[in-house]
Amino acid sequence: MAKSFQSRKPARRRSKTKVRAKKKDPIFVDGQRPRPMYVDYKDLDLLKKLTNRQGKIIGRRKTGCTAASQHAVTLAIKRARFMALMSYTGD
Repeated sequence: MAKSFQSRKPARRRSKTKVRAKKKDPIFVDGQRPRPMYVDYKDLDLLKKLTNRQGKIIGRRKTGCTAASQHAVTLAIKRARFMALMSYTGD
C-alpha cells in the first residue's frame, strides 16, 4: 500500500549560517606575534583562561590560537603543572 501524500511533513528550512568574526589570538601582544613564540609559564591568569573547569587544556578552535601559539600554551601549562603552579585537575 502506498502512503498518502497528506501524511508527509513539510520540509524544514535550513537556517542561514552566520558569519563569525575571526577570534583574536590571546597570545599576540599589541597585534604582534612574539618571536620566538614563548608563553610564560608563570603567567597564571592567561593560562587559567586557556583551561576549563576540569583543568583540561582548551582546544585551538575554541581559544582562537594559531597552531604555533597553541603549542607554546600547551608547553607552558605543562611546565606550570610540573612546577606546582597549576593543578592537574580542576578546582
